[in-house]
Amino acid sequence: MSLFLYLVSIIFLIFSLNFVMLNYSVMFEWEIFSTAGKIFLFNFYVDWMSAMFFSFVALISGSVLYFSGSYMPMDKSLRKFMFMVFVFVLSMFFMVFSLNLVSMMLGWDGLGIISYILVVFYNNDKSNSAGMLTVMSNRVGDAALLLSIACFMEMSSWNYLVLNIHLDWMMSALVILAAMTKSAQIPFSAWLPAAMAAPTPVSALVHSSTLVTAGVYLLIRFSNLMQCFSILSLLIYLGVLTTLMASLSALFEPDLKKVVALSTLSQLGIMMSTLALGFSELAFIHLLTHAVFKALLFMCSGKIIHNVGGYQDTRKMGGEMFNLPVTSMIMVLSSYALCGVPFLAGFYSKDLIIEASLMGDMFFMNYCLYMLSVGLSTSYSFRLLFMSMVGPTNQSSYISSDEEDWIMLISKMFLLMLSLVSGAFLLWVCIPNPWMVSLVAGSKWLSFTSLLLGMVLGVWLCFWNTKGLWFSSMLTETEVFMTMWNLPKISGMKLSFSSMYLSLSFSKLDLGWVEVFGGFGLYNLLSNKGSFLEGWKLNNIKNILIVFILSLVFLEIWV
Repeated sequence: MSLFLYLVSIIFLIFSLNFVMLNYSVMFEWEIFSTAGKIFLFNFYVDWMSAMFFSFVALISGSVLYFSGSYMPMDKSLRKFMFMVFVFVLSMFFMVFSLNLVSMMLGWDGLGIISYILVVFYNNDKSNSAGMLTVMSNRVGDAALLLSIACFMEMSSWNYLVLNIHLDWMMSALVILAAMTKSAQIPFSAWLPAAMAAPTPVSALVHSSTLVTAGVYLLIRFSNLMQCFSILSLLIYLGVLTTLMASLSALFEPDLKKVVALSTLSQLGIMMSTLALGFSELAFIHLLTHAVFKALLFMCSGKIIHNVGGYQDTRKMGGEMFNLPVTSMIMVLSSYALCGVPFLAGFYSKDLIIEASLMGDMFFMNYCLYMLSVGLSTSYSFRLLFMSMVGPTNQSSYISSDEEDWIMLISKMFLLMLSLVSGAFLLWVCIPNPWMVSLVAGSKWLSFTSLLLGMVLGVWLCFWNTKGLWFSSMLTETEVFMTMWNLPKISGMKLSFSSMYLSLSFSKLDLGWVEVFGGFGLYNLLSNKGSFLEGWKLNNIKNILIVFILSLVFLEIWV
């Protein structure tokens, strides 16, 4: 099956290059049946963008399936897993090549259902809860897409790619809402880290190149139809906030797979804000390059987790550069591509996105947020590499220390080559006539300076606290704002089936807002602050002098 997907990838890549050079596209009509003078047709639209996107999907799917043959060889459900992955790729085919929203809904719903089945693959309490959170979050977007289909009925056509109109604010909002839920934007971000309960090959496929990018691909297709500037401006800030939230959370997350998932979330926010700025080609290039090196990162993470006996805590890792040198090299190169190190795949898309945004007319705060997102992506990447590759080795947790598994290595080689050269290749194919970048020297070096500062911050975080979790124990009250801004505590309620109905449990709200600001937490807060204020009521000469000095300073400033 892997060889078949590799062959499909090569065929669609050749088609895409032909469509680019000849500047044409093809539409197929399949008549399902006709009755009573009515004809039911199924339309497929193939152009360079859809063929290129599906080529990358097929390549990553083939690599993941080949990787799974060695990662889970003794699993009794391996054949079922491979069949579900193949159905997932088939759902992507219907979503990518559909000309109208009705046929796209077939692939869109298929992605949601199959992703739920893959997330609950291990069938334990954690995976079941994560699967329900995933499917219930995505149902919001499915409902929005159904409502947008109903709105398109007024235009007498569901073929959105051939319409020469501009959508009103309501239809634009529905399409953007559907894309936000699939791509896990704020406030629907909690399901993506929770879905890491799935096997690592599922994370490499579903949460890198297919499911999470479906929303971005939908907005790319609708980019020429949406002209509602107020909604697009809101999408810019939602994307930047998603990137900032995910990056800050990744700095303090000990779980290896969740750090990679949060980095996916931050890059999805960059894609969304780029689309809202009007650079759909740049967002498409970043989508493809990100899918390649993020799938490679998940596969390398799976090998490391397999090597340390199933642990995902980075505090139990270390010294991987000596135990798994080839895997460590591949993970370092893919992380560099994620950071945007010059002349790797991520550099060509991220650097051009930053420069295009700097040339635009935006607020100063927007520039600061963009530079902060670039620096933080480098920080959590270098922190992850330091803790897993260079940190102190915990030899008691290792079950193997070799690179003898050639199946895993060969499955990574195709993705490694694309992580090195796909950025320049896609830039040449997708933007044959690039625009001129006109920036002063300071602005030109701004993104590279942010990258270097982020590198220093990531290494400094590891040296400050070797456990890699928090700066000190005094941050217990601010943990609410560090762990995804408390979104998992709100939307990550434990969902389970009990007697044919859903029961909601607030057990996951511990250490959240309910724990800190309610009940016993509120009592401790008031009692501690009350004892602090009670000390000021004593006739202490130190307190009197402090108040006197502060009063003099205030009077000097006021006058």
